[in-house]
Amino acid sequence: MPRLCKPAVSAPEYTITMEETLQFAEEVHAGKPQLPLALRLIRNTGVLKRHIVQPIEKTLGHPGLTERNRIYEAESKKMCPPVIEEALANAEVTARDVDAIIYVSCTGFLMPSLTAWLINKMGFRFDTRQIPIAQLGCAAGGAAVNRAHDFCAAHPGSNVLIVACELCSLCYQPTADDIGSLLSDGLFGDAVAAAVVRGTGGVGIELERNASYLIPDTEEWISYSVRDTGFHFLLDRRVPGTMEPLAPVLRELAKDHSWDAGKLDFYIIHAGGPRILDDLAKFLEVDRGVFRHSWSTLTEYGNIASAVVFEAARRLFEEETLASGATGMIAGFGPGITAEMALGTWGADGTGTPG
Repeated sequence: MPRLCKPAVSAPEYTITMEETLQFAEEVHAGKPQLPLALRLIRNTGVLKRHIVQPIEKTLGHPGLTERNRIYEAESKKMCPPVIEEALANAEVTARDVDAIIYVSCTGFLMPSLTAWLINKMGFRFDTRQIPIAQLGCAAGGAAVNRAHDFCAAHPGSNVLIVACELCSLCYQPTADDIGSLLSDGLFGDAVAAAVVRGTGGVGIELERNASYLIPDTEEWISYSVRDTGFHFLLDRRVPGTMEPLAPVLRELAKDHSWDAGKLDFYIIHAGGPRILDDLAKFLEVDRGVFRHSWSTLTEYGNIASAVVFEAARRLFEEETLASGATGMIAGFGPGITAEMALGTWGADGTGTPG
C-alpha cells in the first residue's frame, strides 16, 4: 500500500509573538467596540509565535493585490525547492522517481501552477502529472494525502510529491475589523511543507482508507470574499462547533475499517484552533494529549492552513518510536465545511500490506 513518508517543513525568517500581535491590534484598531472581545479570543488561541514572509511593518500595509501576488510568486519559488529536496531525501527518492505533483495553496494564485515551474527547474520528468488544489483551504493538506493515495491506488508503484505553500500573512486586510478577521489576524501563520507518498517501500504511514465529508449548508461559514484588494477571509462564529457533527463521521470511518476512532495509536489533526482540538477530543472520547503534535504546531506556528497536517506528521516521525502496525488517523478540516480523513498504519520496508 502507498506510504506517506516523513514531511519536510520550513517557515519564513520573520516572526511575530502573541504579545506583539495584541499590541499591533490595539494600535491599529484602537477604539473599536469589538476589540476587547477580539483580544480575548486571540489570547485564547494559545498561538505563542508565528512566522511571516515580510517584516511586520510591511505585513501591516497593503501594497495592492498585484504586488502581493508578486511576493507570493517570488517567495513560493524561493521557499519550495529546498523543502522539496528534503522531502525527496526523507523518502529516499529522486525527482525523476516522482510521477505526480500535488500542489496545494489558498493564499496566492499562479497560472500555470507552480508545478510547471518546479518540473522545469528541479529535474522532474516532463510527463509528471500536475494536480493543483486551490480552493479547499485548510482541508487541502488532508485532501492532498487522499488524492495521492488514490493516484497510487490507480497507478500501482507510482510516487506522488505533495507541496503545500501557505503564505497567509499576504491575505491580511488592514481595514477589516470584524471579529472573524481580527481573530484570523492573530491565528494564521506562513509555512511551506512537502512530503512524498511512495507507491511501494519506504518508512511511514501506510495509507489504508480515506474519505471526504461535507457538512450540509455550511459553505458560507469559511470563505473568501474576492475583492479589488484581494482575498478577504470570512469566518463564521459557528465554525468552532463543527467537531460535534464531524466526530461521528470519523467514528464511522474507523468503524467501517474495524477500528475504534477513540483507541488509535496516533492522530494527525488539523490545528484550526484550540476549540477544534478540545471538542474533537471530547467527542471522540480521547485525552486531549493524543493531539499533542497538533497542539505544538498551533503554539509554535499558528494555523498554517494546509501545511498543518504535514508539520504535525513531521513531529510524529521525529518525536515517537512507533511499532510496526500502529494505527492512526489523519484529518484536515476547511471550507465547505469539508473534512478530509484518512486511516493508516505505521510501516517500514518489509512490513505492512503489499500494494
